[in-house]
Amino acid sequence: MNTPTPQDGGQKRTLLQSLELDTRLLGMIGAFVVICLVFNVITDGRFLTPRNIFNLSIQTVSVAIMATGMVFVIVTRHIDLSVGAVLAICSSVMGVMQVQLLPQLFGIGHPLVMPLTVLAGLLTGAAIGALNGWLVGYQRIPAFIVTLGGLLIWRNVGWYLTDGQTVGPLDQTFMLFGGVEGTVGSALSWGLAIVFSVLAVFGLWRARQAKIHHEFPVKPLWAEGALMATSVAAILGFVAILNSYAIPVGRLKREFESRGEVMPEGYVDYFGLPISVLMLVVIVVVMTLVARKTRLGRYIFAAGGNPDAAELSGINTRMLTVKIFTLMGVLCAISAMVAQARLANHTNDIGSLDELRVIAAAVIGGTALAGGIGTIYGAVLGAVIMQSLQSGMAMVGVDAPFQNIVVGGVLVLAVWIDIQYRKRTGEKV
Repeated sequence: MNTPTPQDGGQKRTLLQSLELDTRLLGMIGAFVVICLVFNVITDGRFLTPRNIFNLSIQTVSVAIMATGMVFVIVTRHIDLSVGAVLAICSSVMGVMQVQLLPQLFGIGHPLVMPLTVLAGLLTGAAIGALNGWLVGYQRIPAFIVTLGGLLIWRNVGWYLTDGQTVGPLDQTFMLFGGVEGTVGSALSWGLAIVFSVLAVFGLWRARQAKIHHEFPVKPLWAEGALMATSVAAILGFVAILNSYAIPVGRLKREFESRGEVMPEGYVDYFGLPISVLMLVVIVVVMTLVARKTRLGRYIFAAGGNPDAAELSGINTRMLTVKIFTLMGVLCAISAMVAQARLANHTNDIGSLDELRVIAAAVIGGTALAGGIGTIYGAVLGAVIMQSLQSGMAMVGVDAPFQNIVVGGVLVLAVWIDIQYRKRTGEKV
């Protein structure tokens, strides 16, 4: 008689249990694929062109970065309605710094302009986030009220900083965060794709070995291999698409002329990975590691699952709240860098309605409003789905009001589906 092995989990498992499929994630991926295919048909193949995928990726970054922080906020049973306003004031501070103040001190184009501008933005976001966290954590004011007040306050403070004017042109080095102006080229993109692929395979293998070491059930080897192959194919495929988006000939000629050279006849070059997308990848990896591998991450999910038990077990939930909102503020500042650089200036309406898009991305991505449940990758996928919907509708010619109606309907539908799923699986609603 065969004895159960750790890989069997001590009992016979069905095929679906053995594969450990995340049906919610598969459903989201399926919905994303359907959205892409439908819009590609409606737009006569224009939706899935390298150019549109490139634009879609850089348009998603700002909301996706903030959505990773919103996961932690919602997991701990709070909400942050001020993220769009915090983005706006961080953008106004960075705009004033690099256009008005620092050029007077150092001169236009000085190497210190960009890092000092970024530092000012990050400090602004961190300070506002810490203030929100202190009011929520130590003064016991509901997060809804604190951040609703912030929504009304911070955007208008930013308006006064810039006298209600558009601020530009921005520092050329700072513009690299925007996407089109900052890409790494095709050769380096392929190199990074290989590195990311190796890391993905290594991470999946290490996770499998850790489960075996702790005698937890694991997927069959063929399923693990299929997951690795799918991950590598997705990474290489995405980079291949971006590497097939050619830089316009006129721009290439200007670049050669700026160096005093003549562009060779028939010369072609490609954009490759945007720096802003690489920033998002790094943030997603770091936030995922924080959520899964650090004490802070364990405290966040413990406090979200049962705040009273977490406090009784010795977790300083008040300071934890301050840390979470401070992190959210920093991520808003990083998003402000990306959004401002993509627009090539600071505008008064920058980040408008972003708070709703960020919350929607996190919720569509599976973060439970009841707290205790959420994933970073789910929130990013939610942001991609939201941006795909908006981009596709814009290409079809749908006006902005109806776009918002559709997005609102999708949000309600996603939450309803998630509630039904949790009821069926016995998870907390």
